[in-house]
Amino acid sequence: MIPNLEGWHTAGALLLAAVGTYVCRAGGVLLSGHINQDSEIFRWLSAVTYSMIAALTVRLILMPTGALATVPVAIRVLIGAISLGVMLVKPGGRLVPALLTGTGLMLVYGLLR
Repeated sequence: MIPNLEGWHTAGALLLAAVGTYVCRAGGVLLSGHINQDSEIFRWLSAVTYSMIAALTVRLILMPTGALATVPVAIRVLIGAISLGVMLVKPGGRLVPALLTGTGLMLVYGLLR
C-alpha cells in the first residue's frame, strides 16, 4: 500500500523556507557586531527601505485590491491621514498606535457599512 504523500510537498517547502530564513538570520547575528550602522551603505539601505514602505502604503490606499477596493477612496485617505496624525503626535513616531488606529477605524467603517 502506498501512503498519501500530498501534504509532504507543502511541509517540505515550509521546512526549506524556515531553514533558509533562519540561516540568514543566524548569519546576520554573527556579523552584527562587525558592522557600522552609521555607514553610508546602511543610510542608503534605510532610505530605500522607507521609500519602498511609503510607496506600498500609497499603493494600498489609492489602488487596493480585494475587499479594500470596495471602500471609497475618500474614506481610505481620511483613515490614512488620521493614522499618520496619531503617529506624528509625539516626536519619534508611534507606529503601533497608528496601525491600531487605522485598523480600528477601518473595522468600524466595515461594521457600520
